Amino acid sequence: MVFSKNPLSLSVPEEAFESWLRDGGYLEILDQRTSDLHRLNSSTPPVAADPSSSSSSHNRNLTASSSSDSSNTFISTHILPFLSRFWVFISLFTLNPFSKLTTEDFSRATPSWTHDFFGFIDSYSFPASPSQAQLRVHENPKRYARNYAYLYIIFFACSLYQMPIALVGLLSCLAIWDALKFSSERWGLDQYPSTRRTLVLVAQCATALILFVSKVQFAVFTSLAFSYSAMILHASFRKLTPSARDSGRGKRR
Repeated sequence: MVFSKNPLSLSVPEEAFESWLRDGGYLEILDQRTSDLHRLNSSTPPVAADPSSSSSSHNRNLTASSSSDSSNTFISTHILPFLSRFWVFISLFTLNPFSKLTTEDFSRATPSWTHDFFGFIDSYSFPASPSQAQLRVHENPKRYARNYAYLYIIFFACSLYQMPIALVGLLSCLAIWDALKFSSERWGLDQYPSTRRTLVLVAQCATALILFVSKVQFAVFTSLAFSYSAMILHASFRKLTPSARDSGRGKRR
């Protein structure tokens, strides 16, 4: 070794630095750093051949080496990146985007749809690794929880629009419970608990029957499937950028 280790050096191991970024809340820096490292590793030029090899052996194996080099180049430039991206894409659907969600995430102000949620073209990139995809899928739903909730409502409304019978069945169920509430207040059914329990049981059975016949469950399942897929894709491809509260915190500092 030419240089001895300096005990006063400020360099830290890669794992310790990433852990410090994660604990400090600098997730956007960690996300960008992961993309930069993957780009640098993928663009590393191949190691040059040893010039000390003999010319005679080089001439004998010229044809074989050229064919093997071309096949290796094709595999390294096309097959391996495709398999890597395919594996990252498959791993998206094994992640749980709701693992870190709390009720406080839904009580915050809704982020801007244009600037924060959708962003621009450079706000998206394919996750470089499953760990980066996991970081985005866990953090973006916390930031855009209300946006994803509104998306589900939009998908559910579109599903009901495509299924008028389900919409009529849902409105009929709401009408049944509205009528039960009105009757309970008008006739004072609270004084007759047995009668009130019987009417509630009848309303529950009627609601279940109407929902099953009108196929409201298909509208719910369809909207859940579309909204969940949209959330997974958006959360995994959307880069982590400094949120509004982080920017305000930085200004106060």
